[in-house]
Amino acid sequence: MRLSLSLCVSMVITYVTVLFGQQPINDAALKGGGKERGEWLTYGLDYAETRYSPLKRIDANNVSRLAPAWTFDIGASGGGQEATPLASNGVIYGITNWSVTFAVDARTRKELWRWDPEVNRALDDSKDDSVCCGPVSRGVAVYGDKVIVPVLDGRLASLDARSGKVLWVVRATPANEKYTFTMAPRVLKDKIIIGSAGGEFFVRGYFAAYDVNSGKELWRFYTVPGDPSKPFENEALKRAAQTWSGEWWKLGGGGTVWDGLSYDPDLDLIYVGTGNGTPWPEELRGSKGMDNLYTCSILAVRAGTGELAWYYQVVPGDSWDYDSVQQLTLADLNISGRQRKVIMQASKNGIFYVLDRATGEFISAAPFARVNWTTGFEPKTGRPIVPAAARYETQPVRIAPSSAHSWAPMAFNPNTGLMYLPASLNSTYVFAVNREFVPKPGLPPVVRVGVATGGAATAIEPPSIGPAAVEGQRGTLLAWDPVTQKERWRGDGGGAGGGGALTTASNLVFQVRQDGRLLAYRADDGTKLLDVPSGLTGGMGPPMTFELDGAQYIAFMGNQGGGGGRGAGAGNAPAQPAQAKLVVFGLGQ
Repeated sequence: MRLSLSLCVSMVITYVTVLFGQQPINDAALKGGGKERGEWLTYGLDYAETRYSPLKRIDANNVSRLAPAWTFDIGASGGGQEATPLASNGVIYGITNWSVTFAVDARTRKELWRWDPEVNRALDDSKDDSVCCGPVSRGVAVYGDKVIVPVLDGRLASLDARSGKVLWVVRATPANEKYTFTMAPRVLKDKIIIGSAGGEFFVRGYFAAYDVNSGKELWRFYTVPGDPSKPFENEALKRAAQTWSGEWWKLGGGGTVWDGLSYDPDLDLIYVGTGNGTPWPEELRGSKGMDNLYTCSILAVRAGTGELAWYYQVVPGDSWDYDSVQQLTLADLNISGRQRKVIMQASKNGIFYVLDRATGEFISAAPFARVNWTTGFEPKTGRPIVPAAARYETQPVRIAPSSAHSWAPMAFNPNTGLMYLPASLNSTYVFAVNREFVPKPGLPPVVRVGVATGGAATAIEPPSIGPAAVEGQRGTLLAWDPVTQKERWRGDGGGAGGGGALTTASNLVFQVRQDGRLLAYRADDGTKLLDVPSGLTGGMGPPMTFELDGAQYIAFMGNQGGGGGRGAGAGNAPAQPAQAKLVVFGLGQ
């Protein structure tokens, strides 16, 4: 019997995989996030971004024994750590500030390779004011034998996973514009999907697909329309242009995609969240009273073409910097006796949203923090009802929240049906229009986006809805029921940004706090089972879990790494902050 060439190749790959103990990283593996083999293969663990692991070796009976098993020095790289490390085939892959990428053997704890793309450290100098927002990165992607690296300055790179050798590098953002890559790329069907930051620097938001083998751009979806005197890229943008006025395109428009992204392989839909419009006040955008699509929205696009399937605008005509890029988690929920395929977001604006992910139909929304920018939602459309008192055209207004949830990851446990959400329940910010607004670089960030400083003494504050924080409580970990839209329990740590959560099949929720402590709770009732220091002291990244040689571990990165970029000690001496580290917790003996 003669075998086809493709079958022979497949057999050889399978033989080599078995012989050397390496398991392929393909679409099937990424769909489950490597769960069946105890790995963590993509930023949110799976395409649905649940951060739910089926691992059970660490449970309520032994979690109190967790302690640091080993640490690895990431290096003095500047700023907090926001990346989730990946674990595959006994190797941990990570990225730190300035896009420095590394691989560590999880058995020997030795560095296998390190790649520094040599981003110009001066980009973070306050005089240049070129990086939004800081030299951070939230992660890399792995696929096949490649590690995909988003480089802060807009390059996209592919490295050999074994050696760290550069396979290809492409310029993936428009040259001479202030776009930056800070989000973790995702890979599906040989496509790298990534968006860029930079909305406060007057850029036009977009996300795009790139070929994983060459870096060639396959499609691009702009989130806001461009110059209407030129042809629109697609019909969706032509429709969106009807929701803008004036000469918005001259300031880019905003709507950047810098964090939330998930994928449903059955529907073949990619979901992203989009950022705020630029400048912040709608009247300075020349679009007062208009929706400004597709800023502050959740978009569903077809993976093959980048064609828009549906959208839901979270905050029409946003004037409060409510970029809606936060994590998008997919689940199947029984709502009112009907099984629904949903997408969920806990937004910066303090509202928890549940939508039908096949159609974009609004299902429900409810405040999980103190909120005064809206009084509720139109039941059929889900459009927020904004009181006149929340508008700040004529006087300063204190708005709640300023940021109820940012990039700190949440986790969804299908066994409890609960979302575990790091939140800030009682934050506020005073908004006022800067009447002398001139868009130019070098200005302080708030002034640059059209908001005046000061005004707190005369600011009005609209009535609020939603829960308030306990006295003195800065942040919390909420266990949120997305079906009833009610809080089940809350922990005593958390906050809108930094750290994050993961949950496991052993009825546990883990959280990394910004003070470096690792906490564990019972997922169903919130009983605290663990509260231990990690040895790290700030700038904490999200936790992940993996299994190796029959043992389960919890790993995360942290510490404010130094070197390169702004920051100096007394007498103009270089600052010497702590080394950034990867810490791995295990059960020990």
